[in-house]
Amino acid sequence: MDDTAVTSAPAAPDEKKPRLSGVHILWTEDDIFLRDLMAAKLAQEGAISFYAQNGDECLEILGKPETGVPDIILLDLILPGMSGFDLLTRLRENPALARVPIIVLSNLGQQEDVEKTKWLGASKHLVKAETDPDGIVENIVSVLREARAAASTQPAPIPA
Repeated sequence: MDDTAVTSAPAAPDEKKPRLSGVHILWTEDDIFLRDLMAAKLAQEGAISFYAQNGDECLEILGKPETGVPDIILLDLILPGMSGFDLLTRLRENPALARVPIIVLSNLGQQEDVEKTKWLGASKHLVKAETDPDGIVENIVSVLREARAAASTQPAPIPA
């Protein structure tokens, strides 16, 4: 059974403006309760989300042409099969994903885990127990803003 889900919902006229309108998010998370909770929150915020339950499924989703390159990736570290650390390494080895920000969202919050994810290329490390759904959205907005600002200050390539 394929539990991969794609969600998106337009905002009602009386709602506040969604903060993630049209943002493509790939989230690898095996906790179904948290995934469903955040699926509703991200849809409310206008995001287009793809979900994977493990590292292999994440890589499979990324290999589908209809998925494209996500704007941001959310990644748990404790996953069945391939660890989140190994998946983070594989994602950063892919040139197409080199500039895609990755937020680690995990219950692993020891200093060495945080340092390891940063060293492997994560943009941010959040501890699930310390971050609510609004905080996750705020961090996504912040990391995307920082990534876009950094991309706009990159020097143009020199023509050959």
